[in-house]
Amino acid sequence: MDKPLPRSATAVGNPEGTARAERARDPWWDNARFVSATLIVILHTAGSIMEKEEVLHSFHIASWAFRVPAFVMLAGVFSSAGPLGPRPLRSLLQSIVLPALVFSLFFSLESRWLGAEFTLHIVQLPWTLWFLMSLFFWRLLLPLVVQLRHPLLVTTGVALAVGYVDDFGMAFSASRTLVYLPLVYLGWRIGQGYLHSWFTSRWSLPVAVAGILASCVVGWLWHRDIKGNWLSMRHPYSVADPLSLEFAWVIRLLVLASAAALVLCLLRLMPRRRLPLISAMGAGGFTIYLLHPLVILPFREQGWISRVNTPVEIVGLVLCAILLTMALGSSPVRRLVRPLTRPSIGWLLAPAPARQQPVFTATTTTPAPPTATIPAPRSAAEQPTRTA
Repeated sequence: MDKPLPRSATAVGNPEGTARAERARDPWWDNARFVSATLIVILHTAGSIMEKEEVLHSFHIASWAFRVPAFVMLAGVFSSAGPLGPRPLRSLLQSIVLPALVFSLFFSLESRWLGAEFTLHIVQLPWTLWFLMSLFFWRLLLPLVVQLRHPLLVTTGVALAVGYVDDFGMAFSASRTLVYLPLVYLGWRIGQGYLHSWFTSRWSLPVAVAGILASCVVGWLWHRDIKGNWLSMRHPYSVADPLSLEFAWVIRLLVLASAAALVLCLLRLMPRRRLPLISAMGAGGFTIYLLHPLVILPFREQGWISRVNTPVEIVGLVLCAILLTMALGSSPVRRLVRPLTRPSIGWLLAPAPARQQPVFTATTTTPAPPTATIPAPRSAAEQPTRTA
């Protein structure tokens, strides 16, 4: 029987974990976080010049599954499908809702400083913050999803069907929330021990290598034939404009299936031991994700990134993105911004109710009348209470 894969104490409601969780972290997941976070930062840094640079565009297509889909599945790995009691709800508010609002406000203020009109984003969070809104809804939906008879089949069906509903778009990150829900569930199952043999068997290693190489080949040869709207998952089919609306669900199914397969390949190849620097900075994947847009935005809006046009400059830009990832994932930065990534909520919520102890009172028992049969033995909990 599959055994649950080792996980750190970090959960989706506690993205960075406590000091005790830091000591108990499994480096396997942190290594994967660092790789995914680095790829995200690279593509967001070079996004404004990606269309005109063939190598960057092919890299964008080849590495797509190792960025957002990998983050989604890792979110599922550390999600809980238990009931949402007071403590989990407080954790969701502290680690997801409040950081989303805080960094959305920072983005608006920074955009205003750069010359744009001030806009307060509520329904549609800016840039990368859609992930936090989806993360909140995934956490609410997962306890319901796991109760289904065929969760993966149902969530996949919903992901394919929702593209035909124009009302499901970028507002409240509705489209991405439902489309990526199968990957969240699959990640949760992996955390419970599903596919354990894939991650430990020798035969799966060459298969994983072949999967990564296949992604690189597709990205290099056909990157211009793959539309970005097919991968964004944020629009209905009528806006994404695939080959035809009749077969749009087929394209989405192929995209989701390839994403799940490639993430499994990435995790299979990821070292499971602690790597110098990499594992420590991967523990700050949540901080990297929240902070990097605020750092990149001024360089992008001032046009400095768009001036990059030579191979040497492109390599330099990629190296700068990697250094930015390492800096934001470092322990000093994480400690410095912790009041923002996990703000205090004591001022907002009432104190958690203390657990009430059961009150036991002495009772008087009445002897049972004699009977001809021998009564069945009773457990200690069923024994009558003696009076003093």
